[in-house]
Amino acid sequence: MSLPNKELESVVVQENTGRLGQNRDYLLLWGGQAISTTGSAASELAMPLLILSLTHSPVQAGLVAALHTTAILFTNVPAGVLVDRWNRKYTMMCCDTGRALALASIPLALAFGRLTTAQLYLVAVLEGALATFFDLAQAASIPRVVRKEQLPAAISQQEVTGGVATLLGPSLGGALYGLARPLPFLADAISYMASVCSLVFVRTPLQETRSQYPGKLQREITAGMIWLWQHPVFRSLALLMGGLVFIDDGMRLIVIVLAQHQGASSLTIGWIFGLGGLGGIVGALLGAQIQRRLSLATVIIGAFWAFAVLWPLYALASSPFVIGAILACFWLVDEIYDVVQISYRQAQVPDALQGRVNSAYRTVIYSLIALGNLLTGYLLQSVGANTTIVLFAACLVLLALLATLNTPVWKAVSAGGEKRVGG
Repeated sequence: MSLPNKELESVVVQENTGRLGQNRDYLLLWGGQAISTTGSAASELAMPLLILSLTHSPVQAGLVAALHTTAILFTNVPAGVLVDRWNRKYTMMCCDTGRALALASIPLALAFGRLTTAQLYLVAVLEGALATFFDLAQAASIPRVVRKEQLPAAISQQEVTGGVATLLGPSLGGALYGLARPLPFLADAISYMASVCSLVFVRTPLQETRSQYPGKLQREITAGMIWLWQHPVFRSLALLMGGLVFIDDGMRLIVIVLAQHQGASSLTIGWIFGLGGLGGIVGALLGAQIQRRLSLATVIIGAFWAFAVLWPLYALASSPFVIGAILACFWLVDEIYDVVQISYRQAQVPDALQGRVNSAYRTVIYSLIALGNLLTGYLLQSVGANTTIVLFAACLVLLALLATLNTPVWKAVSAGGEKRVGG
């Protein structure tokens, strides 16, 4: 690295050692993400509504979600290596530009009466692939702009932002979709460009200087997987998380179908997810505090039992408000769980391996999401919402038992520096 670059890195490190609210580059990363996440939450609600209006088929809605997830799965492994090689800032800028163009194609096609399900499938694939590169680069960048002991607070703030986006985005998406079907997708495209603009002004180098020339792609992929597999706690968390998302990633579609069966409008459905987002905000706000007070094992095991108890309540929900209240409780627990396990992972993984280890972790998870989405759509159409809920509830009980009996997770309680992220 040249002397000017060293001086630049020294300056930005000094700027980024204060509180999060005074950290210029963190605020730029966080602010751009806040806007784009809100836009995404709006279009994520509108997409199944649009598919259902075109095809009247939950299977088709599930297929779009499955294609999105499949794109993430197939690009995940090479993306992990490449974001450790490439300039992470430019990678994120290119990805959000591409996502903006993909989302903007939907209102354009609607305006000319040319929208087809094939185009929506393609948008789902492109958005998923680009999101993979962006998310891995962004996750690897956070430890570069905040101190290690600030990671739980930074992750908590990001999760709060996600909760606010979930609160405002679906309500906005439902309202915009009610006004005109193209509007949620146009809003999302604009939000991605706002993220690009915020990244332009980030000055911190978002990756360490690599002292060695990159090795062969296959060897670097293997290095990330080996690192994950050789750490029993990370391996256990990845497998448990994979089982969880297999079930709950289809929850959005289940909630929509339940609400529609009760006569809820698109605006009401938006408010249901808004209420869920409120629960997520509370959970994210509590996450950093709980991380400081409870062991990793206590949070993980407690969260899985809470999921197992809350899920079957959907089958008993008597109104859209009750559905929203259950969703709020579920997302409250989920956000606490995310703050603890994400900050734990980011604090432990070396910078040079951030992209690869995170991609290995996500590969375990997303390999099950696509199947879960397809299964959710199939079960909803073939056996109905209540039977689908009961079947998935049984799976969550099994996961809770596996978490409780998981030796590596229990060992993390007494594993010195592994007990708490900030410890």
